[in-house]
Amino acid sequence: MSRPLRIAYPGAWYHVMNRGRRAEYIFLDKLDYKVFVELLQETSEAWNIRIAAYSLMPNHYHMLIQTPDANISRAMRHVSGVYTQRFNSRHHHDGQLFRGRYKSILVHGDSYLLQLVRYIHRNPLKAGLVEDMDTYIWSSHKAYLSIAKKWNWLHKEFILDLLSGDKKARISSYRRFVAIDEDDKLLRNMERKKWPSLLGPQEFIDWVKTTYRDLKGSDEMPQIRELNVDSEGIIRSVCDYYNIKRKDLLTSKRGNFNEPRCVAIYLMRKLRRDRLKEIGKVFEMDKYSSVSSIIERLKTRMQNDLKLKMRVNKMEKQLTKSQEQT
Repeated sequence: MSRPLRIAYPGAWYHVMNRGRRAEYIFLDKLDYKVFVELLQETSEAWNIRIAAYSLMPNHYHMLIQTPDANISRAMRHVSGVYTQRFNSRHHHDGQLFRGRYKSILVHGDSYLLQLVRYIHRNPLKAGLVEDMDTYIWSSHKAYLSIAKKWNWLHKEFILDLLSGDKKARISSYRRFVAIDEDDKLLRNMERKKWPSLLGPQEFIDWVKTTYRDLKGSDEMPQIRELNVDSEGIIRSVCDYYNIKRKDLLTSKRGNFNEPRCVAIYLMRKLRRDRLKEIGKVFEMDKYSSVSSIIERLKTRMQNDLKLKMRVNKMEKQLTKSQEQT
């Protein structure tokens, strides 16, 4: 029987879950929870993954993860293997701890991240473990309410920025958002016995199915396929398309709409899901908010300029097609 499809590309977002075999507990005491959280921090640093949210319950866990290096399987294999070793050593057990490989959903980054953070953080509440989320210490909910440096390893700033651009208002905005019941459609997807492999708008689903053609007619595939669109490849492609030099792309001119530069920034964010700060470094921009503004302005222009939208779509297809053939 083939394993579930694992799609991996730089910057991909995943909702990840695993539970104990035969629904047995994977956390027997407070130290187990602490060991697992410390392992998440270790893994985020060692494997360069961005853990945006987690919730640990007695017999299962949920996480929201982004992978800049397209390495979800290797990182999660590390988490499962190392935690099993530490758990078995502490409790004098042997053998398998989890029921098998983790379950994951490839998530569209723009549409569902906030909803999933809310779903993950409300899980202990829904399970009846607590009556108030603030009292549950084994989820990242408390980190979202804190400005303590010990939570710097958690990729929460990006999520909070989606709620409010005002740093002083972000925590209160988060509190209001997470207090709202989850979206019914999202709940139905999460509570299905067989998780969907993709979560996002139809445009995102179509893009994945076009890029990973083995998906057609099948819910499963025996191997991972990775889409590795590197930043240099995007820069070269945009320069070639517009017949300009690299320095013209990377240099900003005040007051002028530099279409090639804006397109390259947009594609780097969309295809690679790079952090705004990282994109800013490439294009010599000090403020990541400026990167976000460029992306949003280009999106608005594309809505009003069909020819511009066609040009951008053409470059995007060329980049994804070239990677498919490598």
